[in-house]
Amino acid sequence: PVRLVSNWLDGVEVRPGEVVLCENVRFNHGEKANENDLARRMAALCDVFVMDAFGTAHRAQASTHGVARFAPIACAGPLLGGELDALTKALEDPKRPMCAIVGGSKVSTKLLVLESLYEVVDQLIPGGGIANTFIAAAGHAVGQSLYEPALLDTARQLLDRAAAAGKEIPIPTDVIVAKEVSSTAKARVTRVDSVASDELILDIGPESALRLAKQLSCAGTILWNGPVGVFELDPFAAGTGTIGRAIADSCAFSIAGGGDTLAAVDKYNLGEKISYVSTGGGAFLEFLEGKTLPAVEILESRANG
Repeated sequence: PVRLVSNWLDGVEVRPGEVVLCENVRFNHGEKANENDLARRMAALCDVFVMDAFGTAHRAQASTHGVARFAPIACAGPLLGGELDALTKALEDPKRPMCAIVGGSKVSTKLLVLESLYEVVDQLIPGGGIANTFIAAAGHAVGQSLYEPALLDTARQLLDRAAAAGKEIPIPTDVIVAKEVSSTAKARVTRVDSVASDELILDIGPESALRLAKQLSCAGTILWNGPVGVFELDPFAAGTGTIGRAIADSCAFSIAGGGDTLAAVDKYNLGEKISYVSTGGGAFLEFLEGKTLPAVEILESRANG
């Protein structure tokens, strides 16, 4: 068995060949504040610090950033290296055409992702609540659907820029609607311009799903972040399932990342057929936004002397 060590900052006695598990770093005072004293104590415990947690690489904390400053040797582990290689390949030297699916509930939480990806992709596919805002921006009523009126102008600007540049931000032509969000809801397929005032858009329709699947089959690179519907509930799962299977069946270099996306990958058993499944949530998004990840930046700084 692997031994758990609760109080490890003053050192741990380890037998030859033994592996021990140290208690969660979040319990240490000064962890989130990236305090130097704590980072130095951590660094004093090791000869080599290996940063292999891509999912926390966007956090400048004592166990991700500070310890790498003070450890005798600091380097990236295989998972972190693999994540950076895959994302860099997709963003800096993508095989064309490049498609990105960006789903989620709100444009505001992924606005930087949408704007950053717009610059590099050929096709930007909004999904979920984000798509509802674009549907409304295109002039369609969305009933009681989740969308963001304050960002309609932003969505319109992206649509106009895409049209002028010969890029595409496809808006669904049909959607699946219901009057409640539940597994027993009575769902119906309707044209995107025929959503009733008391209905919610909860998935893309079969026509839209098949059209997008056909486009994805011709892609050279695909980035997938976020479902296109409320896939957790069967009445609204078909769109995400169709898109996910199209990505998996494509010959494109494909990356999937983000918590909801990974849940969809698991639900439809797609993991073996997607080129790279990222372990990052916030780190994945910040990399897509073009931000520098603090834990990576310090390793690069150490490597460059």
